[in-house]
Amino acid sequence: MKKQIILSALIAVAMTAGAKVTLPKIFSNGMVMQQQTDANIWGKANANATVKISTSWNKKTITVKSDSEGEWKAKVQTPQAGGPYSITFSDGEKTTLDNILIGELWICSGQSNMEMPMKGFKNQPVENAVEDILHSGDKEMRLFTVKRTSKFAPVDDVVGDWKEACPESVRDFSATAYYFGRELRKMLGVPVGLIVTSWGGSSCEAWMNRDWLKAFPQIELPTSQETIKSKNRTATVLYNGMLRPLIGISMRGVIWYQGEENVSRSSYYADLFSRMIKGWREEWQQGDFPFYFCQIAPYDYSLIKWEQYNSAFLREQQAKAELMNKNTGMACLMDAGLQYGIHPRKKQLAGMRLALLALNKTYGIKGITSESAYYKDVVFKNDTAVVSFERAGMWIYGKNGLKSDLVEVAGADHVFHPAKAWIERSKLYVKSDEVKNPVAVRYAFKDWADGDLFCDGLPISSFRTDNWEK
Repeated sequence: MKKQIILSALIAVAMTAGAKVTLPKIFSNGMVMQQQTDANIWGKANANATVKISTSWNKKTITVKSDSEGEWKAKVQTPQAGGPYSITFSDGEKTTLDNILIGELWICSGQSNMEMPMKGFKNQPVENAVEDILHSGDKEMRLFTVKRTSKFAPVDDVVGDWKEACPESVRDFSATAYYFGRELRKMLGVPVGLIVTSWGGSSCEAWMNRDWLKAFPQIELPTSQETIKSKNRTATVLYNGMLRPLIGISMRGVIWYQGEENVSRSSYYADLFSRMIKGWREEWQQGDFPFYFCQIAPYDYSLIKWEQYNSAFLREQQAKAELMNKNTGMACLMDAGLQYGIHPRKKQLAGMRLALLALNKTYGIKGITSESAYYKDVVFKNDTAVVSFERAGMWIYGKNGLKSDLVEVAGADHVFHPAKAWIERSKLYVKSDEVKNPVAVRYAFKDWADGDLFCDGLPISSFRTDNWEK
């Protein structure tokens, strides 16, 4: 009888110990929740348990039921920006999250130019990083970096934790994301949360699931964990390991910096990238949330033995994707590249231009320019080409006066020659003594070029008027 009593007591203790609600890592102390929304939150408890959730900002308690696997989901109404607040969860034993801020939450993803920390990579610094790290302390800016994880099958959680912005945490945090968030903090005056999920060298297809990739039979899919040929380039593996666990968290939008890894197969990047955007939006179930991305910066790819490719074709595909997808925007970086480095130093420009897009298009701040002018059409008049632009209401201008030194023209032989290019208001006039009857114009359409055409403070993307394969 005594043994039975002891056994019953042990079982009761075990059941009690197992009753405590557990939460994914993104729901933890110090987090930022999206303001003024029905915010999703989820976790685990005992099977078929009643879970009570209480929020300090409205003193309300909601109740949900876990399923047979112990999983539960709930929505909590968030107020206007503010805090710190707390949330308490209980299915018999309490779990409390403290120091929660309500504000603006963004997902930041891509490859190495998103991952590149403020401290830089080896022999590859970030411009002005020393001073910016020194002055980075901000208790209302919170940072979360997802640990690199490559998986054949989707996982339920990520590894990482929330940190307040300070020199120690900012030093190791994404430079592009930090500068983006800093501008939002300055302009909006509300808490900002940034979740960085990125991996250097990763392909676009690595951030997509299997179903979305059915339209791209040229992309090889892994059949098991053992068949993953590259941890960061293989299709689906980063979606499974670093994105899927985040899907559903209520946020404002996404910023993205990726494309270099897809230069060697750029011909279908616009379609691939568009399918990724669509897929993320479908699974997040937050409508067509803002999706802003950086155009890859110029770089001499011959330095990595990729001289058979021309990265301008990838930049062209990115510019095309902007026009293919609603509620998107492309931050042009034609003036922010580095000839001898694929990781340019001007990360503040990248972050700021992403912020301009968000501040203008998402938050409605007027009086700022956020979208670069882009090529519209060309008219050939004898030996002169006249190029027109969209979004060029303020007229275009050159870095070195009313001209460009990066324009080429070709005739029917497809051979390009340097051309004289001058600006009149919002049009670019082009001619070359070598081409009497031009049929095509290209601007900065090569791996490396320091862009010299601008409109209203923003660079114009490289472009071509032809559709030739090379």
